[in-house]
Amino acid sequence: MSSHSYISNPNNEDIFININGELFHRSKAKISVFDSGFLLGDGVWEGIRLHKSNLVFIDEHLDRLYASAKGISLDIPFSKLNIIDEIKKVLDKNNMDDNIHIRLVVSRGDKITPYQNPNANVGPINLVIIPEYKETDPNTYIKGLSIGRVPNIRPNEKILSPHYNTLSKLNCILASIEANKLGYDEGIMNDINGNISTCNSTNLFFIKNDVVLTSTGEYCLNGITRGKAILVCNQNNISCSETNFVFEDIKDCNEAFVTGTFAGIIPVSQLEGRKLESTNSDSLVNRIRMLYNKKIQDYIG
Repeated sequence: MSSHSYISNPNNEDIFININGELFHRSKAKISVFDSGFLLGDGVWEGIRLHKSNLVFIDEHLDRLYASAKGISLDIPFSKLNIIDEIKKVLDKNNMDDNIHIRLVVSRGDKITPYQNPNANVGPINLVIIPEYKETDPNTYIKGLSIGRVPNIRPNEKILSPHYNTLSKLNCILASIEANKLGYDEGIMNDINGNISTCNSTNLFFIKNDVVLTSTGEYCLNGITRGKAILVCNQNNISCSETNFVFEDIKDCNEAFVTGTFAGIIPVSQLEGRKLESTNSDSLVNRIRMLYNKKIQDYIG
């Protein structure tokens, strides 16, 4: 089980992908080996959901895309409307209207030679849009996730701001590998000060004595779903504290959950082998998940 477990769909074998405005069948969708993203992880990305023909929270996702690009001095020469048009173009080509996950990737473009400095770049950015038929495996919410601490930590802005959603994901990949070696679905990552920050691919919340605890957000990705989870708590008289805390503070928590664009609010059933109440039908996690799902329904109308 993982936060990205999904129902396999054979239609994905026949999808078209948008590369710089041109549509290619999956089997023919290629990027140059001199692409900055391939060579160096130099670029930014977003994951976006399509529900009932609506790109959910699209403005916030694109705001984060542009903020991440600005943070790494990458100029995106397209407006939001340009990018939305390109997304819709490939969705229309695939006749997609519901339960779609979109990976939007912007790299710094092709290089004349494999070299770090952007002065080796020879052309414009590369824009890739990959839409897939992708529904969350319902067992994710029934079984929940197992999480635990890993030694890999989150960087600060002097290393690489964790708020930038870049293609350079090795920090989180190594944490994921560490978690799997320890038998966890996701790894709990501390910040540079020893406080709990996030999981390797999702943001993280604990519930203790009916109080929801999450990090200050300084060292985790500024998740769209994370923000919505905090919002629904604040709007529904659920105590939610964004604060610094360590593992000792929550090792005896009652519930926990993680958040992400793909699967939304996901219950954590085990914390380092200790069973939690998160997957119970009457859990606070379940209530928050229903409130979040209603936010999406309200958004798409």
